[in-house]
Amino acid sequence: MNATEYEPVIGLEIHVQLKTRTKMFCGCELSFGEEPNVHTCPVCLGLPGTLPVLNARAVHFGLMIGLALGCEIAGRSQFHRKNYFYPDLPKGYQISQYDVPLCTGGHLGDVRIHRVHLEEDAAKLVHASASGRIHGAERSAVDFNRGGTPLVEIVTEPDVHSAEEARDWLGLLRSTLRVLGVSDVNMDEGSLRCDANVSVRPAGSSGLGTKTELKNMNSFRFLAQGINAEVERQVGLLRAGEQVVQETLHFDPRSGLLTALRSKEEAHDYRYFPEPDLVPLVATPEMVEAARAALPELPAARAQRFERELGLPADRAHELAFRTELADYFEQALAADGSDLDPIALANWIPPLIERIGSDTDPAQSLVSPASLAGLVKLVSARQVSTTAARDVLTRLVAEGGDPAAIVEQEGLGAISDADGGLAEIVAAALAADPDAADKVRAGNMKAIGPLVGYVMRETKGRADGGEVTRLIREQLGLG
Repeated sequence: MNATEYEPVIGLEIHVQLKTRTKMFCGCELSFGEEPNVHTCPVCLGLPGTLPVLNARAVHFGLMIGLALGCEIAGRSQFHRKNYFYPDLPKGYQISQYDVPLCTGGHLGDVRIHRVHLEEDAAKLVHASASGRIHGAERSAVDFNRGGTPLVEIVTEPDVHSAEEARDWLGLLRSTLRVLGVSDVNMDEGSLRCDANVSVRPAGSSGLGTKTELKNMNSFRFLAQGINAEVERQVGLLRAGEQVVQETLHFDPRSGLLTALRSKEEAHDYRYFPEPDLVPLVATPEMVEAARAALPELPAARAQRFERELGLPADRAHELAFRTELADYFEQALAADGSDLDPIALANWIPPLIERIGSDTDPAQSLVSPASLAGLVKLVSARQVSTTAARDVLTRLVAEGGDPAAIVEQEGLGAISDADGGLAEIVAAALAADPDAADKVRAGNMKAIGPLVGYVMRETKGRADGGEVTRLIREQLGLG
C-alpha cells in the first residue's frame, strides 16, 4: 500500500470484564474455567418474574476507570435495554447504557475517549468440532457462567491512524486498568476484548470513509494483523473503483482472511428503551470522591515522573512504567542501594535481565533480587567489573541467584586496570597485531577501533574496561 495515498482512521471499542465478586445484576459468583452452567440463577438466565439489582462494586470500578481516563462523570446516568436475539442472550436483550452513559470525554495519551459505560456480558457459545456434528450440522452449546458478568465498555474517538498505534495504545490501556485493579485484563481469558472500527480516507483529507468493524480481537498481535489486513482490503476496493460496505467482519489470524459476519448495525436496529426495572444511576459526590481516593499512580504519570525526577529518556521511562512489574522492580532496586546509584545506568540493565528471564516473566519472581541487580550495576559504574563480564555475572545470577560481588571474586572476573602496566602491554600487542586498523584510527577513523578493542577483550576474557582500553589506544597512537 502506498502510505502517502490513503490514511487509516481507527476507533477502538474495548470491553473490560470487571473483577467483582458477583455478576452485574444478581448474586451469582464470577468464575472462569469451571464446569458449564454452575453459576447461574433465575435473574441471569432471564426467567420470568425476576428483577435485576445493580452491583455497587461495578459502579465503583466504572467511576475509577472514568476518573483515570479524565472523563466527565454523569451526575445521573440511565440503563437501557439493547434488544437483539442470539442464543447467548437468554433475555433477548442486554442491559446496557445508551444515550446517558456513566462517563464521557477524557483521553489516554493522544487518543480521546468518547464514552465509558456499564453493561452486562453475554453468555459463551461453545461450538463442537467436526466430530460433534448432528444430522450433518454443527452442534453448539451455551455456557451461561459468563452471562451477566459486569462489563465496562470504553469507546475511543477515531484518533488512531495505524495498526501499530492501536496495538501500543491498547497496551497502555491494559497497563492502566491493571494498575487500577478493576480487571484481570487477560485477553486469553476474554476479560479484555477489543473491536476496531476501521476506515480509510485520502491522505491529508479530514472526512471519514465508510467504516467496518473487526470483532473480538483477543491479542495485541492479532489486533495489528487484523487492522492491517482490513486497511489493505479497503484500499484495494477503492483503487478498483468499488465501494466499501459497512459491515462486521471476522479476522482469522491463522489464514489471514477476513470474512463478513453481518451488516453493521445502527442504533435503531437495537430498539433501545429505558430499562423499566432499574432506576437511574446517580453518582453522588461521595461515590465520586471514594473512587478518586482509590486511584493509584497511573502508568502515564509514572513515566512522566521517571523522566522528570530521574532523568530517564522517554522511551526507557515508558518501557518501564507501562509494565507495572518492571517499574516496581526498578524502583525497588533503586531504593535498595541508596541514592548514589545512577537511575539511567540501572534502567539500562533491565532489558538484559528481561532477555535472560523471558519477556513474560515478572522479574520479582526471578532469582535476581532488586538488591542484586543494583549491586551489579554499582560494580560496573565503579569499574570494578567490565560490562562484558557483568553480563556473564547476570547470567549466573539468573540461573543461581546470589551476590554479584561474590561471583566476581570467585570467578576472577574483576576488571583489569592499568595500575600494573599489564593492560597497556596488551593494548600495544593489539596495535602491533593489526597495523591497518591502528593507521585508520590514527587518521581519525574511530570506527576502525572495534577490532583493536576486540583483541584486548579476548586477551583479558572480557575483564578489561572498554573506556580504559579506548583511552590507552588513543594515548599510544598519540591522539591524546
